[in-house]
Amino acid sequence: MENNFKSGFVTLIGRPNVGKSTLMNQLIGQKIAITSKKPQTTRNRIQTVLTMEQGQIVFLDTPGIHKAKNKLGNYMVNVAVNTLNEVDVILWLVEPTNYIGAGERHIIEQLKKTKTPVILVINKTDTVKKEEVLTFIDTYRKELDFQEIVPVSALKGDNTDVLVECIFKYLPYGEPFYDEDTITDQPMRQIVAELIREKALRLLEDEIPHGIAVSIESMKERKRICDIDATIVCERDSHKGIIIGKGGQMLKRIGSAARPDIEDLLEMKVNLQLWVKVKKDWRDSDFLLKNFGYNPKDTHMGE
Repeated sequence: MENNFKSGFVTLIGRPNVGKSTLMNQLIGQKIAITSKKPQTTRNRIQTVLTMEQGQIVFLDTPGIHKAKNKLGNYMVNVAVNTLNEVDVILWLVEPTNYIGAGERHIIEQLKKTKTPVILVINKTDTVKKEEVLTFIDTYRKELDFQEIVPVSALKGDNTDVLVECIFKYLPYGEPFYDEDTITDQPMRQIVAELIREKALRLLEDEIPHGIAVSIESMKERKRICDIDATIVCERDSHKGIIIGKGGQMLKRIGSAARPDIEDLLEMKVNLQLWVKVKKDWRDSDFLLKNFGYNPKDTHMGE
């Protein structure tokens, strides 16, 4: 491999719901991170890989930085903050606005403590007038010394190629970390669980608060069909009824919505069986968090 190949780690940070997962899916060209209108959709640090001629970018899509309310919240915030000093570039995604709220100020304080280059990404430019974007750039420029400020629309893919070029400027030269055909280091089971959770969050909308997790009980292949048994875990008996729905209709809808995405991912037919269980306060239990793949102690890279 030639010496001009660059490779490094880039983290995406930002308040919940600014479009971090949408941007990463857009850059990678595949759906890995789940997206939903609810905040705190991303609970683990998801690593995805973009390999191009000039180099390889390993993206870490961290949970949103916010004020934590429970053990799961603490874990999510620690993952996000610890990542800042362990990467080569930080992408900070913000909404297109002149108002800098308390949440953004909290992030600015965290960024002031790090020596890592920060690229400010003003997302959702498709929702505002072009001339307004300049005033947003001006507002943020006064807050922190950014290496670059790049306006994009993650949803439409506008200007994302410019963003990739900017990232490469700050990456060190070096061998790739992953094979060129690697797209993510997430185990398949975890991605399947996340796809089911995404569909559940979308279809249930505001009926269920954020307290659901999905665990894959079994995944077995037979003659180009994958049999998957998965359990949706919720916190209350009343939630269980809502997730199952009248005559099991809601559970059927969640399964029907998740199946095509899982089939695309696994490149085979899928027979998906969904179950619902109640585990009270799982978000405050270390044992259950670990059980669903969120290790409270695992907040460092490479652990």
